Amino acid sequence: MKLIFANRNYSSWSLRAWLVLRHFNIPFDEELVLLNGEGWQQNLRRKSPSGKVPVLVDGDVVLPETTAIIEYLHDKYPAKGIWPSNRVERAYARSAAAEMHGGFNALRDAAPMNLRASHPGKVDFDEVADDLKRIERIWGDLLSRSGGPYLFGAFNAADAMFAPVATRIRTYELPVSDLAQEYVEAIYALPAFQEWLAEAVKEPWVVDHDEIDIINAKRDAAGNA
Repeated sequence: MKLIFANRNYSSWSLRAWLVLRHFNIPFDEELVLLNGEGWQQNLRRKSPSGKVPVLVDGDVVLPETTAIIEYLHDKYPAKGIWPSNRVERAYARSAAAEMHGGFNALRDAAPMNLRASHPGKVDFDEVADDLKRIERIWGDLLSRSGGPYLFGAFNAADAMFAPVATRIRTYELPVSDLAQEYVEAIYALPAFQEWLAEAVKEPWVVDHDEIDIINAKRDAAGNA
């Protein structure tokens, strides 16, 4: 089994699938493809049917979508606990993960994942306030039910889906409640996340469209044109 993923510093979807594989001790090989450099898009399309990452390769199976990868792994390794064993809890976990998968576009656009950066004050809070409010509601409801430190007590796929949000809160020092901040710290304390982070901060590549200073400079130039 192999996971094809992109720049650790920037690729939030790669992080999600990788965390599930690593945290649940599923053996896999790694292949890194870059989101920058000459011909990077063509190179990615040679490896991914959708032209996106991550891609799970398991024999003849080539699966290029994070949530499908997670479900495939859950079906292949049902004893791992990738989703909660309780039917109701599992439904809540999948509901939260699906909302993360399909929503929060304002936060994604305004605050791209950037693990090696610290950019306090560079995101307009008004642009992301509604998304943060909903995220805090999800986290608060689930953590109050489970007692933490993760959304359903032990780390599972729902936490993997929200891990990039935790990084955005830290990178941009977004204002959140103490409970949400504790959850961010729990994500950062996860050994699998620490392993990914250690490699991410060593990467030399810069992806312009994920760098907030470059994004804001282009926005300012467009506004003054």
